[in-house]
Amino acid sequence: MAANILLVEDEPGIQELLKLNLGQAGHKVTAADDAEGALQYLKTTLPDVILLDWMLPGMSGVQLARRLRSQDRTRDIPIIMLTARTDETDKVEGLETGADDYITKPFSPKELMARIKAVLRRRAPQLTSDIVESGGLRLDPATHRLWGDGKPFELGPTEFRLLHFFMTHPERVHSRAQLLDQVWGDHVFVEERTVDVHIRRLRKSLELTGHDHLIETVRGSGYRYSATAVR
Repeated sequence: MAANILLVEDEPGIQELLKLNLGQAGHKVTAADDAEGALQYLKTTLPDVILLDWMLPGMSGVQLARRLRSQDRTRDIPIIMLTARTDETDKVEGLETGADDYITKPFSPKELMARIKAVLRRRAPQLTSDIVESGGLRLDPATHRLWGDGKPFELGPTEFRLLHFFMTHPERVHSRAQLLDQVWGDHVFVEERTVDVHIRRLRKSLELTGHDHLIETVRGSGYRYSATAVR
């Protein structure tokens, strides 16, 4: 599945090559030449993945990674460090800053795509095309199909994304603000009550197969998808 990627790389040749390869793979890429440019972008938009060069002018990639991990808003964004450093201690330092992965230059586009997919599967499974099965539901994001106890039925596009997020993050309570960020996108400004409207629509659709009880309201906190919920 396509991801929104922030590429922080100051070498023009490498930046252009990565933008080309990532774009051809279906990803949307925004490039920044330094940490300041990256921070400006992050003020308004949260990407799905950050590809972060170790050696940057001014603030280094390691320093930027530490800063992002220290802030609630950017703490959970997957980060892959790009570096020419091959020493084991450098790799350890990069990972200790909170980076999810570390890839040494030069690397092949195929290897980078595999690393991105692996990081998304671990940190943001709702952005992958893997089939998800839970609580009698089977959801295929690649074909946009959904089955309840083996019977196919339809969902609207927003309800489908909402259910996909719930199914890949079961048993966790999500506030309306968190659902807006994860399902609608951080750069989309809509009222939090919009979530309630789509939850009602999702439950109404799930009533057709008797799975509406899987979406629980947690009073004062938000919503939870629970495969163990009692009918």
